[in-house]
Amino acid sequence: MEKAILFLLLSLCASRLDGAMAQQYSTPATATFYGGSDASGTMGGSCGYGNLYSTGYGTQTTALSTALYGDGASCGACFLVTCDASRTQYCKPGSPSVTVTATNFCPPNYGDPNGWCNSPRQHFDMSQPAWETIGVYQAGEVPVNYRRVPCQRSGGIRFTINGHDYFQLVLITNVGGAGAVAAAWVRGNGVEWLVMSHNWGANWQNGAYLTGESLSFKVQTDDGKVVEAYSVAPANWQFGSTYQASVNF
Repeated sequence: MEKAILFLLLSLCASRLDGAMAQQYSTPATATFYGGSDASGTMGGSCGYGNLYSTGYGTQTTALSTALYGDGASCGACFLVTCDASRTQYCKPGSPSVTVTATNFCPPNYGDPNGWCNSPRQHFDMSQPAWETIGVYQAGEVPVNYRRVPCQRSGGIRFTINGHDYFQLVLITNVGGAGAVAAAWVRGNGVEWLVMSHNWGANWQNGAYLTGESLSFKVQTDDGKVVEAYSVAPANWQFGSTYQASVNF
């Protein structure tokens, strides 16, 4: 009986250790850089964030390979990327890490079967300032390990409204938590939430006539969490303007 109890306790301890290890698991990948030493070449990008300074993402950003980008589903997601000193001599001392936000797509090079961003390769084409946090410039490419981490954002979620009276194209930025938006809704003066469909990058659309109505938004991130942001845009909202909610993940 005592041996059985001891075996059970050891098994429970082992399972807890296995779980802790699983939570810390990182995936091997590779990383390069682009955009210049001031990251000016990273502005814009396929997520649609535009000027990354004014939208709050700054220089700690990355483009993702096809395998990671998911046709824009990963826009806004945050990754902890660590240089793998066991596979290269070009890591900065101490195998440092950097947290980057996905803001762009790294297109595959079909003319090169070993191209960095070809599927199924998992690759980060990071801004130069972010990459140089972990790697030595001369290397150009380094092996890394990565994992998704929560995004830390200042202030509420932001909604930039473009389009026209019967078509709102809403860019959703500054999303905390999981960072990547999986679903979105808009509501005018009525009581029903109107489903928005994914257009491109971090842009979501709806075809209802909502001009002259105050707008509320509901956002779901890809971890299933939902935030409702009421009366974000006043009744006199304008196309081309950005409105910030008081809530975030």
